[in-house]
Amino acid sequence: MKKKLKLNPLYREKSQEEADIKNESEGAEEISQEVKFPSHNQFNNIKCKAVRLQKNLKLKKEKTKAKKEARKERIKSGLPKAVPHTIESLREKDETVVQGDIDDEENEEIKIDLEHDEFASYYKHGYEPKVLITYSDNPLRKTRIFGRELTRIIPNSISLYRNRSGVKKMVKSAIARGFTDIIVINENMKQPNGLLLVHLPDGPTAHFKLSNPKITPELKKNYREITEHRPEVILNNFTTRLGHTVSRMLGALFHYEPEFRGRRAVTFHNQRDYIFFRHHRYEFNMKTGKPKLRELGPRFTLKLRSIQKGTFDSKYGEYEWIIQGRRHAMETSRRKFFL
Repeated sequence: MKKKLKLNPLYREKSQEEADIKNESEGAEEISQEVKFPSHNQFNNIKCKAVRLQKNLKLKKEKTKAKKEARKERIKSGLPKAVPHTIESLREKDETVVQGDIDDEENEEIKIDLEHDEFASYYKHGYEPKVLITYSDNPLRKTRIFGRELTRIIPNSISLYRNRSGVKKMVKSAIARGFTDIIVINENMKQPNGLLLVHLPDGPTAHFKLSNPKITPELKKNYREITEHRPEVILNNFTTRLGHTVSRMLGALFHYEPEFRGRRAVTFHNQRDYIFFRHHRYEFNMKTGKPKLRELGPRFTLKLRSIQKGTFDSKYGEYEWIIQGRRHAMETSRRKFFL
């Protein structure tokens, strides 16, 4: 027997229009629920990881093959090589960038400034550089080895301990002994992390952040391979007025007459305001005549923090250029570079 159920007093039968609207909304929800997977990857719906990986690898090979064929067609048709867009190629324009050769008429003012700066006498072969390399107080093992390896790279340089002397006191004694430059290697957490370069007797003084230092044992190289020949110095990609000052300061550490017999080359390469240092010996293949590079070590990266007029003076020194605030505070754009 059917039970007699009480009717809900609030129950109201729905009209036909309301029923049609409900059916349409349910149909739209069903259609929207059909698309569950993102469109950028067509294999995400495959649950088996091995099959999904295999299909992705196959698709990648097909794309690589199509890319090679497009490159071959471009070479056959004689079209120029495509230049990719990078941060450097999209670099913001800078008024201080030196355009063309330094001997051009447009750069006459810059040439006059360079002929009368602090390094003019060196580039006119007026003196031979003599460099003093020292450390922070109580340097640890890696810092000592790093300084010793710099003496093998920079000709006519010696490494001495600081003995708790201040930088101003070291500058006075170095001038009295005929040194032309002082390099102070700072350290933190048992790693060299800073480099202070003072040009004597009248400055300027540059402070660099030192990162990623690799000494010859870490590169699995033998320091005995570094000969006593004076190396060639390569200063690459310093384009602005500030970059020219920094490059001339780094170049003035080395002798202006390299000994090509040693086939040693020291490179300071600027890229996005990071100065990469490499030390190589080049060798020639006797059959083909092509050169081959062999790294000798050490290697490190420099980042300019400040340039100060005159010798080191932390309280009253006048700065030509200094990085402001914390990291990226001066970087209004990722495409703006100073060197």
